[in-house]
Amino acid sequence: MKVLLSGTAGGTGWPEPGCRCVSCAGLPSGHRRPFEPVVDGVARFPFDDPPSGYRACAGGLGLIGPDASRLLCLPQGRTVPADESARYDMVLIDLLDRPERLGELRRAGLADDRTQVVAVGLDHRVRSEGELARLLRLWGALAVPDGTELETGTAVHPAGSAPWRTLLLGGSRSGKSGEAELRLAAEPYVTYVATGPGGAGDGEWAARVRAHRERRPAHWATVETADLVPVVREATTPLLIDGLGTWLTAVFDEHGAWEGDRAPVRDRCDELVAAWRQAPARLVAVSDEVGMGVVPATSSGRAFRDALGRLNQRLAAESEYVALVVAGRLLEL
Repeated sequence: MKVLLSGTAGGTGWPEPGCRCVSCAGLPSGHRRPFEPVVDGVARFPFDDPPSGYRACAGGLGLIGPDASRLLCLPQGRTVPADESARYDMVLIDLLDRPERLGELRRAGLADDRTQVVAVGLDHRVRSEGELARLLRLWGALAVPDGTELETGTAVHPAGSAPWRTLLLGGSRSGKSGEAELRLAAEPYVTYVATGPGGAGDGEWAARVRAHRERRPAHWATVETADLVPVVREATTPLLIDGLGTWLTAVFDEHGAWEGDRAPVRDRCDELVAAWRQAPARLVAVSDEVGMGVVPATSSGRAFRDALGRLNQRLAAESEYVALVVAGRLLEL
């Protein structure tokens, strides 16, 4: 099947008429028109009543052509079809709306390395074409200009591959956790490693933990532990570790190192760096950048700051990608 994308934007186009946001203001009128796929010049979305020789599937979201190739359109607000089992050759998907839906498709076997994944429904939910391209590289998808004609069965994939080890640094509320989650959003299998306490007895902390849990894709596995080294060494799926600051706090607590002997902390950091270096699965870790504020007033505070700073340096040296997150923006290091 040949799929002509007359438009690739959301319902009102990108830029949205009359919108003065930073995303829309930077684009010429009509930059991207509303999403409109036309298949072989005869079939239009939704595919509830396809022409002779074509069959609808996935409740009208999908189309099977005369050549048996399969197309799926997944616009904003639509869920991954649960009653489908065959792989799609092409997926046109709104990835700005819950990019984890692509991970669900991959997990269910409905999309794989041969599937063309094309982002549609593009609009001012992303601040620029440059930021869109960055996100799509992370998710293994691509965007094409309006008027592009694609053909099922013709592999078109974005260049490059995701870094094996990623370290994201940032201050409080910098957006580092959200960026880490975005980086793995389209993966079919992810294990989220929460290294902090669950919040028992602390309502405010419990609310923070709950917000993180609710934000994560439902199909991700979760491990809550401060015993991080075995998790890294034995990983079989990508890991998102959030975060190294809370892990180091737990290590200080476990060894009574706030006022006592800190040699065990150094040993634990050595073990983590060694495991990170030999990681059998992809890693994305979040850590606090603690060296930009005032010098802590206590010796224990200074010891923690120094230990985390050294750990960040060592892991950064063993990582393919390192960035500082400031106000939700990435500064690659």
